[in-house]
Amino acid sequence: MKRRTLIQSISAAAMLPATNFLASSERGPDAAPERDSVFELRVYHCYEGKLPDLLRRFREHTTKIFERHGMKNIAYWTPMDEPQKSNTLVYILEHPSREAATANWKAFSADPEWQSVQKASEANGKIVEKVDSTFLVLTDFSPSIG
Repeated sequence: MKRRTLIQSISAAAMLPATNFLASSERGPDAAPERDSVFELRVYHCYEGKLPDLLRRFREHTTKIFERHGMKNIAYWTPMDEPQKSNTLVYILEHPSREAATANWKAFSADPEWQSVQKASEANGKIVEKVDSTFLVLTDFSPSIG
């Protein structure tokens, strides 16, 4: 399968209910998302050999910086099969609205800690070749995510 078709092969609707446990354990019983929340499905395609560097950056820094800028980490995946297994990260973020998502990303990009982390992690070359982003809303028949 080509990388361009990876996003088409991922059933986002199937992944979201699977995150109930992860999301509910972090939100608490009274913090269910609003039905107008938007979810952002992101697929990162790494340069050859760079996925471990990307995973380290997310594990040690990026997820925490996301939270600080209003982006709720829902779940992260790596594919099980090649060729995506060695170069792809898939994750979902939650934002209060599409407008909030735009503001969140702008604040994240301008964050001095993020800029420092990105620069340090790319000292030996760029990590990410391409990012696919798709905004999703829950359907009226979707199970609650929280």
